[in-house]
Amino acid sequence: MGGRVVRWNSMRWLAILLVALAAGPARAADVVVRDGDTLQLGDATYKLDGVDAPEFDQICVDDHADPWACGVEMRDKVAALIGTRPVHCDDLGPAPSYKTWRLGLCRIEGESDSLNARIVRDGYAMTIQAAGKGRYAAEEAAARDQQRGLWRGCFIAPQEFRRHVTDGRLLGASCPGDKDQELHAALFPDEPAMPPRCAIKAKFAVRARITGNIGVYQLQGCPSYASLTRPSRWFCSEEDAQAAGFRRAYNCRPGARAR
Repeated sequence: MGGRVVRWNSMRWLAILLVALAAGPARAADVVVRDGDTLQLGDATYKLDGVDAPEFDQICVDDHADPWACGVEMRDKVAALIGTRPVHCDDLGPAPSYKTWRLGLCRIEGESDSLNARIVRDGYAMTIQAAGKGRYAAEEAAARDQQRGLWRGCFIAPQEFRRHVTDGRLLGASCPGDKDQELHAALFPDEPAMPPRCAIKAKFAVRARITGNIGVYQLQGCPSYASLTRPSRWFCSEEDAQAAGFRRAYNCRPGARAR
């Protein structure tokens, strides 16, 4: 990427994002891949233990200095990796982010390595740091050194995206040090595009911390939906919004639904 300025064409990016997200969650045989580290097997939803993939609406910058729907692509790459093969997940208990979801150590039939390790090694996700070291630190180091997946471009850690750390540490091989401002602007556009069929608006809000949340969300049937401008995030379901730490706005009646 060198000293090139990040090319930010909002109309072009909007078209890319809408096409990329139009199909909704990716399906691999009987597995629904909700995002790069979230699998639905029948009635059970598993977060892959020890790994953190980009959120489905996360934006990165590729090695050509263009905005890139990395969350969607990583989700689709995981689905392609699984293909039509069965997946088995060892249930490791409730997921910290959402108690009705489970932590899973998952394997694709016929593979010796876990899916958890594989997606970090292929650069589709990062390892989660605990006590200064990630369980898949070696796999992450290999992906970073060989510029696989996410590491080929420029991105911020998924946990910083979720917390809306707009000046977060830039990661990847295509992050020139003199372009921090332009890169952060590309990673956090002022008006994120609404994905098709994902019309739930979410906004970070200090007042939500009283209830242990990071923000509030509005459904299309809520009275303040239209007035919530420049949402921080978009979600396809209330479950996804709640798992990300947002709560429904108090003025949104129980009967309101996402459309």
